[in-house]
Amino acid sequence: MLREDYATWQCGEHELSLSRPRIMGILNVTPDSFSDGGKDFDVKAAVARALQMLDDGADIIDVGGESTRPGHTPVSVEEEAARVVPVVDGILEAAPTAIVSVDTRHASVAQTCLELGASIINDVSGFTDPAMQAVALESECGCVIMHWNRPEAHTAVTRRSVQLDSIKPARAVQSSRRFTLPEEAPIMRDIMGFLGDQARMLMRAGIARNRICVDPGAGFDKDADVDVVVQRATRKLVSMGYPVLTAVSRKRFLGAITGEKEPVARDAATMGVCLAAIESGARILRVHDVKGMADFINAYWAMSKKDQRQAFVSIGSNLGDRLANLSEAARLINKIPLTCVVGTSYAYETEPAYGIPTPVANAMVEIRTELHPTVLVRALLDVQEQMGRKRDETRDIKKAGSESRIIDCDLCWVEGERHAGRLLTLPHPRLGERDFVLVPMEDLMHDPVRFFTHAGVTVLVPEARVGHVTAELGPLDWE
Repeated sequence: MLREDYATWQCGEHELSLSRPRIMGILNVTPDSFSDGGKDFDVKAAVARALQMLDDGADIIDVGGESTRPGHTPVSVEEEAARVVPVVDGILEAAPTAIVSVDTRHASVAQTCLELGASIINDVSGFTDPAMQAVALESECGCVIMHWNRPEAHTAVTRRSVQLDSIKPARAVQSSRRFTLPEEAPIMRDIMGFLGDQARMLMRAGIARNRICVDPGAGFDKDADVDVVVQRATRKLVSMGYPVLTAVSRKRFLGAITGEKEPVARDAATMGVCLAAIESGARILRVHDVKGMADFINAYWAMSKKDQRQAFVSIGSNLGDRLANLSEAARLINKIPLTCVVGTSYAYETEPAYGIPTPVANAMVEIRTELHPTVLVRALLDVQEQMGRKRDETRDIKKAGSESRIIDCDLCWVEGERHAGRLLTLPHPRLGERDFVLVPMEDLMHDPVRFFTHAGVTVLVPEARVGHVTAELGPLDWE
């Protein structure tokens, strides 16, 4: 389907579509972060927090082990590694397909995390360290270049001084212009010049352009006036041709705008600035409050964009009138808001799989939806509940279960979307091994094996699959 924005950001093996805004959840494993210092300092708590952010709608988890708050005390490489490495390892052990970013200016920490499976280096020093450049070059990771307005680098922007006459003029001259902020041009020349130079340096070294993202560095030795000027110029940053990261969450300048003294009270202001950034073309939002931002973006996107996505849902039943159960599930899926059923496959009898004791009736449902995948999967869980299925809240729903069920609804694939978490993994991690998914798909498209292979799914040969189709049961009556 036609898209308003075809941009992607390549982060290792992950190609992140930027056709809609993406959320980078902040995970600080430091005792002194300005906003949430110490909250996730324990490894188990940090991993649990990361998994919750994924379920809440985060596309990326950004793990940082060194505070960069004003007046911070730098930590040693060894200390930062001790904080960050176990957390990155724990996240990827629990969610192997998650996109994990490491927020560091130390090359050795970045290298270790990439070896564990991290996909992004978020370097607050803007890849000015040759060692960090070498780490990036030796991998396929995404690279976030940030501008830090460090005074020692003589890049601090100050207001222009004006000498006033001591003698009052004979006639007051009324100006038609009122200046409250510093001039934009020199500020943006400095920021865009640095970001552009660093990006070109990385590309000359051999790093592909589609791996690079830029961040103007809100709050990094910039006062509130300068931060406002930079955020108003987001469209100019976007014009550079790289994905733009908006990292304003709970920053000091939001306190200046709103009067909120406590960082945690600035989430609403964060959303307001992020909305302005989205309207100007920014597509990656680094935030603390993932759930609030996800709800905010989902509501805004639904009202402002017609963004229909193709998706496929696998439905199965092995209790009661199985064909009637599948038909009812399709009818209920068709009633989900901002969603419609385009077509259904025939129902098929399939061999028991994953420890289920009896044969199963399975079918595939093709839908169009404007819901975010994490919202859609919750709606599918509601369909199961409406039909009488009782969920085990302690079970990881992305893992195959062995219990019989009146209905099972698995979100298998959504156009342009990849996700990882306890609630949902996209594409479905077992899609390519399920005969009861791939055979019914042939009713909906010419060559599902080619389709899913192109989407990055490893599809097994029929002999190696599970849940083989044994008979055709007939069409679903859902309309």
